[in-house]
Amino acid sequence: MRAVRSVVLAGGGTGGHIEPMLALADALRRRGGPELRITCLGTARGMETRLVPARGYDLRLIPPVPLPRKPTPDLLRVPGRVRRSVAETRAVLDELAADVVVGFGGYVALPAYLAARRAGVPVVVHEQNALPGLANRIGARLAARVAVTVPGTPLHRGEHVGMPLRRAISSLDRAAHRAEARAEFGLDADRPTLLVFGGSQGAASLNRAAVAAADALTAAGVQVLHARGPKNTDVTVPAPPAGSAPYVVVDYLDRMDLAYAAADLALCRAGAVTVAELSAVGLPAAFVPLPIGNGEQRRNALPVVDAGGGLLVEDADLDADWIAARLLPLLTDPVALGGLARHAAAAGVPDADERLADIVCEVAER
Repeated sequence: MRAVRSVVLAGGGTGGHIEPMLALADALRRRGGPELRITCLGTARGMETRLVPARGYDLRLIPPVPLPRKPTPDLLRVPGRVRRSVAETRAVLDELAADVVVGFGGYVALPAYLAARRAGVPVVVHEQNALPGLANRIGARLAARVAVTVPGTPLHRGEHVGMPLRRAISSLDRAAHRAEARAEFGLDADRPTLLVFGGSQGAASLNRAAVAAADALTAAGVQVLHARGPKNTDVTVPAPPAGSAPYVVVDYLDRMDLAYAAADLALCRAGAVTVAELSAVGLPAAFVPLPIGNGEQRRNALPVVDAGGGLLVEDADLDADWIAARLLPLLTDPVALGGLARHAAAAGVPDADERLADIVCEVAER
């Protein structure tokens, strides 16, 4: 990487954009060391204001360019916002003497792509979801290389690379850390374990179904680690009868690596990062796609499900009866669980961070 001195990463807004951006930053740092300048672009209202500095990277703020999904009067203001944001971003790229810009979609990516084109800086696009957003659809037309997480993503010249993940996840040996992880959460060492989580804020439908199935699960010897979400303090489970398996409820999981190591099966949403992490560590899941939006979560999960590494259940169909009928038999069948785990791992790409770093270096050095 001697020819590459400055890399600019654009991926603010949500964790789905920020986490792969930071995973790539870590991969580039391992290669280039402290001499390589890595700068992240974001906006003042995104999670990146907290997450990027916490990981030790410089953050530059630019004006966001929200794109209305439907024709509204606000659409008339978009061209002016784009011009202002592109001008400010171009000034940042010039100041940093950027060798390459890598965009991950979202509000901050579009001005970065347009500014890079004006400055003559090559662009690499990474798309996390099976259905790309508008910023990356535009960026793909301007990019030197386009990487996608999900095979078959409809993006111009997309190459399947996978989702860049934190090393704490992508290098996780679940079996080696299982005893430590279960002890950390107050779980028994040898019982089959179901992990329930609905993202950082929890998911009401998952919470309701899991709590309603608590008695059936724990009576059958299945223990549960349930992340309800920090605001969902009404989600409680009575203490199981003596001899039953534990049901542990927490607000939030700070150590997802330990949660994955503790579990044999997950019940969760199908966000792009979640699907990628689970398959990378070989943890099978019952995916419950978010019932709103454009259906991208269902598409995110399908490659893993089709490979035999998980199940798919619509949000409206998830209830205690479904858990008892579909998940309980799996959780009490070690052979079936082992087969699901192998298929899940086969669908994962644990080295996606290095694959994307290869592409970035090739483009920058050209």
